[in-house]
Amino acid sequence: MITGSDIAPGKRLFDIAVSLTALVLLVPVLAVIALLVRLGSPGPVLYRQQRVSRGGRLFELLKFRTMVVGADRMAANVSATGDPRVTRVGAFLRKSYLDELPQLLNVLRGDMSLVGPRPETPEFVALYSPEERRVLTVRPGLAGPSTLAFMDEADLLAAAPDPVAFYTTTVLHDRVRADLTYLERRSIGYDIRLLATQVLSIVRRLR
Repeated sequence: MITGSDIAPGKRLFDIAVSLTALVLLVPVLAVIALLVRLGSPGPVLYRQQRVSRGGRLFELLKFRTMVVGADRMAANVSATGDPRVTRVGAFLRKSYLDELPQLLNVLRGDMSLVGPRPETPEFVALYSPEERRVLTVRPGLAGPSTLAFMDEADLLAAAPDPVAFYTTTVLHDRVRADLTYLERRSIGYDIRLLATQVLSIVRRLR
């Protein structure tokens, strides 16, 4: 079991304050998205998936559902642009990153932080090298260096002859290398800059 700790308690207080405030302010938005997901295709509003948190602990990550029910049984846990499993509503939610909003609950519960390495599923964490497993010494984040660096990940996968192989041999490890830089630079100020950059990047994507 990997152990480790986040930086000063101020980071956790920052996570709680921001996630709780955002959840309260976004209640109308969350309700509308939930309705659109329910009307867009049969099935639950939320998608729950096991991810790996700090110290190798498993937790249940929450997202608005963007795929048809049973999508995880139809193909591998990798999704490229044009994936037929993605619903019409889901395609917009993914592009706008609105599908990630339920993870504010993960942040509030302490499974995640607002900023940190992006959490992976157990089968991909099993492919990490000993050096790469250092990302498990801090809470994973809703946003972070790899999230910003790979906002076009679905397009990269779509251009690959074998998206699954390309993800496991290249993208996965490039993402972890990006997230390892967070361990050296983490601070409340850096978190705020990354969050602001993430929001601006999403706005530009939607223009």
